[in-house]
Amino acid sequence: MASAELPVLKPADYGTDQDVRWCPGCGDYSILAQMKKVMSTLNMSREDTVFVSGIGCSSRFPYYMNTYGMHSVHGRAPAFATGLKSSRQDLTVFVITGDGDALSIGGNHLMHVLRRNVNLNIILFNNRIYGLTKGQYSPTSEKGKVTKSTPMGAIDNPIHPLSVAISCEATFVARSIDVHIKHLAQTLERAVAHKGVSFVEVYQNCNVFNDGAYKWATDKDTKAETVLELEHGKPLIFGKDRDKGIRLNGMTPEVVELGKGISEDDLLFHDEKTTEPTLAYLLTRMSHPEFPEPIGVLRDIDAPCYDDAINYQVQQAKETKGEASLDKLFNSGDTWVVE
Repeated sequence: MASAELPVLKPADYGTDQDVRWCPGCGDYSILAQMKKVMSTLNMSREDTVFVSGIGCSSRFPYYMNTYGMHSVHGRAPAFATGLKSSRQDLTVFVITGDGDALSIGGNHLMHVLRRNVNLNIILFNNRIYGLTKGQYSPTSEKGKVTKSTPMGAIDNPIHPLSVAISCEATFVARSIDVHIKHLAQTLERAVAHKGVSFVEVYQNCNVFNDGAYKWATDKDTKAETVLELEHGKPLIFGKDRDKGIRLNGMTPEVVELGKGISEDDLLFHDEKTTEPTLAYLLTRMSHPEFPEPIGVLRDIDAPCYDDAINYQVQQAKETKGEASLDKLFNSGDTWVVE
């Protein structure tokens, strides 16, 4: 008998029949489209893929993917996903979250899933606003941001998501932009291919409550001067005429012009494979308008995975101590009878 061949799935096959309930023009549509495209390109199994989300506009994502999914508790998606991946290592698990969900109430959970290096793919939609609850400032809103909850301007220092990821020594850290669809698809593909935790921040426009937050990075007339696309082993060069670069002055980055006594060899060269996170962290601190903001992969290294280690310990315990039982556990060690 001829062996049965599995059908090649198209991007549309990864979507459900649910009405997509995001505002027309929302950047979330682009991320959804590119995710389905990437899954089709990689011919990923729908039955072996799970999307776990928390609360927020981004967290509706599992409803729109024809895979398994969990719409979990506010900020706790990393905890749910850690348990799932640890018990079912055969699954490909995504965490879909937003700047509010992941970095406020979920900050503690995000920090620990990153430092543990659980083999998950975390996609953080960053629109710098609370969209679902109608326009309050978020942990990534810029200082001075006027919103419904900060009518005189935000006084908080904003969190830089990639800085958090690098400081927790996440093994794969990247950034892309919702409308840079080719770049976004390539970034998601690399995240899926990485063994260990992958953290991808996507600059995403909320056209209702924070429209134009990243216009400087998406407008065709400005993006060449405001965005720096990282390439491993290449110097940090940007600009419409590729005539500007980033070099280090001590440990401080500075923008320089090429051709005025400065060559490419004087620039900082990108190395996503170095295990020392200092230079990657430095890149996360480069912010518009003082600097062009980096997109692409900042860090991609190998390290032991939490889910591998925990399953190894379970197997070792079974081999050395035998199969456990609740009755044996409850009647071991010091016990008390309460009457």
